Amino acid sequence: LVLELNQAIIPTYGTVPDQQNLHTPEWVDFDDKPDSLFFSDGQRRIDFVLVYEDESKKITHKRSDRKKQRRKRQVYESNLINNGLQLEATRSVLDDKLIFVKVHAPWEVLCTYAEVMHIKMPLQHNDLKTQDSAFNWVSGFFRVDENIIKPEQEFFTAPFQKDHLSNFYIHDKDTFFNPATRSRIVHFILSRVEYATKNNVKKFGINKLLDTGIYKAAFPLHDSDFRHLSTDPKCPSERYLLYREWAHPKNIFKLQPLDFIRKYYGEKIGIYFAWLGFYTNMLTVAAVVGVGCFLYGCLTKDNCTWSQEVCDPNIGGNIIMCPQCDKVCTYWNLTITCESSKKLCIFDSFGTLVFAVFMGIWVTLFLEFWKRRQAALEYEWDTVEYLEQEEQVRPEYEARCTHVVMNEITQQEEHVPYTACGKCIRMTFCTSAIFFWILLIIASVIGIIVYRLSVFLVFSSTLSQHISGTEAIRKYLTPQTATSVTASLISFVVIMILNMIYEKVAILITDFELPRTQTDYENSLTTKMFLFQFVNYYSSCFYIAFFKGKFVGHPGNPVYWLGKYRNEECDPGGCLLELTTQLAIIVGGKAIWNNIQEVLVPLVKNLIGRYSAAARSEKVVPRWEEDYHLQPIGKLGLFYEYLEMVIQFGFVTLFVASFPLAPLLALINNMLEIRLDAWKLTTQFRRMVPQKAQDIGAWQPILQGIAILAVVTNAMIIAFTSDMIPRLVYYWSFSVPPYGSHSSHTMKGYINSTLSVFNISDFKNASKPFSPWFGNQMTCRQVYRDLRYPPGHQHQYEHNIYYWHVIAAKLAFIIVMEHVIYFMKFIISYAIPDVSQKTKSKVKREKYLTQKLLHENNLKVVQKKTMGEIANKIMKGADSTF
Repeated sequence: LVLELNQAIIPTYGTVPDQQNLHTPEWVDFDDKPDSLFFSDGQRRIDFVLVYEDESKKITHKRSDRKKQRRKRQVYESNLINNGLQLEATRSVLDDKLIFVKVHAPWEVLCTYAEVMHIKMPLQHNDLKTQDSAFNWVSGFFRVDENIIKPEQEFFTAPFQKDHLSNFYIHDKDTFFNPATRSRIVHFILSRVEYATKNNVKKFGINKLLDTGIYKAAFPLHDSDFRHLSTDPKCPSERYLLYREWAHPKNIFKLQPLDFIRKYYGEKIGIYFAWLGFYTNMLTVAAVVGVGCFLYGCLTKDNCTWSQEVCDPNIGGNIIMCPQCDKVCTYWNLTITCESSKKLCIFDSFGTLVFAVFMGIWVTLFLEFWKRRQAALEYEWDTVEYLEQEEQVRPEYEARCTHVVMNEITQQEEHVPYTACGKCIRMTFCTSAIFFWILLIIASVIGIIVYRLSVFLVFSSTLSQHISGTEAIRKYLTPQTATSVTASLISFVVIMILNMIYEKVAILITDFELPRTQTDYENSLTTKMFLFQFVNYYSSCFYIAFFKGKFVGHPGNPVYWLGKYRNEECDPGGCLLELTTQLAIIVGGKAIWNNIQEVLVPLVKNLIGRYSAAARSEKVVPRWEEDYHLQPIGKLGLFYEYLEMVIQFGFVTLFVASFPLAPLLALINNMLEIRLDAWKLTTQFRRMVPQKAQDIGAWQPILQGIAILAVVTNAMIIAFTSDMIPRLVYYWSFSVPPYGSHSSHTMKGYINSTLSVFNISDFKNASKPFSPWFGNQMTCRQVYRDLRYPPGHQHQYEHNIYYWHVIAAKLAFIIVMEHVIYFMKFIISYAIPDVSQKTKSKVKREKYLTQKLLHENNLKVVQKKTMGEIANKIMKGADSTF
């Protein structure tokens, strides 16, 4: 049977039988057992379910099309039976047009394909002693009750070999292959069985049959209803336990039963929730430190000297600021920014610097400890050598393998989907398409900038501020605030729209590339999607942090954008507060939008499905029909969940110097995200086909790249976006002689010393304001800290010595901060091994047992056989002698 199945499936993908030789499924009626997971005989387990619409009752297709579809389906099902699977068909209880084909894989088929797929199975119990740490004792309070979900037994495992069944731990043939493994094996077969041949090209696989509408659905079964235990004593009700002990909101502070999740859904789902849980736990530390820095800023804001000077009517009240745009903008009083300066003191404090350094170390600890945790899971879940041994070629790739090339290693001919020239053309086209869409995103960012520049003129004339204005609303609704908030909201909407469009484009580009394996496919799609999302989500933040207000000239000689729009200026305290506002809107809005979308979309779809099948409440519905009316998980599975979390990780690390509460918001979101994702999987979606996964794939190097970039961005935010370095330079150098007049180091006089003076008579006609000048003063102050010589000086309006001291200090700060954090990251990475000693011991012990039980036993069998042959020859020689 092994040889027959290998010949039928692996090289040829089955044969198309003649019409008279077609095998058909057994037809049975529903036995009114809604929780049964077995065929009508109660013995053979349902490993997969195929759903199709009876072709004779279809009214939307031509008769010839319906006949072709029926033929392909019948051939496909016949080939499934020829290849060892057993099928049983039942008509729907609620809809006579629907047919459910239940698939069962017998023991022989499971053993054969377990060997073909190199699936690891248990050899013997893990006999290594484990020691409980103090941390395990503490975490015990947050674990799931072991009496409800029993811990999984640990085994040493090895790739399954049918010829050595006696060496494997087979307690019961019915449970040796668990339901997840059975479903994975059956899906492997379903993906490689042929259903037609056209122009010498074989068509095969359940995915194509689903895409063409021949089958409406294909899925493994949930083992029970999530609301209550199964009435069938053979059903373990694992879905119910997962909902009760994992997905229910009451478990928000409990640890996840990862082994149980992996057992039910497979390693790919398990590794995602393991990573998300680990990331959330690490965020707890970052959130606590971030809240501490925020509280420090709140407690010290009243001692913020420069903010007091802004709000002081005798200081800030006497400082007249120059207009921020040409002609329509008016002169304004510095005290208008009093409230924003107080808020800025909270975020632009010494605590922010400490927190930025801490986050640079935290992100390294997170990645290093995750590597250790991931290595342990790789061993425990038998995925250490998965990529090299088990991963099969995608059916879509195999179907296009029409070109023959010579393999340089094996020196044998092999089939590939395209030549070297064809591959080059494909890569060129895909790369061009990616850059086109990135340029489109950059164009949208430029559009937002133009909006900011143009609408600021409108707000300046509509929300005109006069020196004598005392209305309370004008303290908050300034032209700068109105422009910043509206631009952030529009930016968020544009981001979400482009995000939805590019998702479809990225999938089309990746399909055109035709990656060889599913891992290659997901890694290619991951790279494209993240590259786009990086530009889409972060571009506006990079603009505010590093470009806005940096190239504006001075009132007498402003710099214009596109030759028409005057470049934006920051508030007197810098653009840090605006960056904080942008982050809060994008992070908060994205989290709210994603959670609403994740909950409402599948819930509404399922409610509509239940409403349309109102007869459900009057009839007993089988398990397979209940699952059919749930939502399909989608081809990309948890790709979007990873993408959402990695984008959030970028916000938490790249710009954390401007928003220390970001880890707290991320922590709250993730605690809800874990339970929402669990709730969706257990209640709203069909059971996923279990898949293997060794790690989190291409997301790991992306996280490492973000961690490296985060050090640079946070150092530059503190240096160039915040006002910390100019304040420190003033305090230590320019508040005392020879540059200052104070007898000791102080922040007094900082505002008056750093806002450059401009003579209003030097305005050019193109930028001279329409509004009349109030008062007797002939000068105004520049809004930003440009640090220039005053009018009348021999180098008037040129950068003064203070400016060059600040620039030198900023560059020195960036170099020192980067090198210190990178050095600490290197030390931490070196000190924390990627694989723990405990895991190394388990791997060595398993390899030893595999060598002993499988290979040495093979050698003994060969030796016995050889000795027997020698003995027979000796006996024959002796007989001939006599």
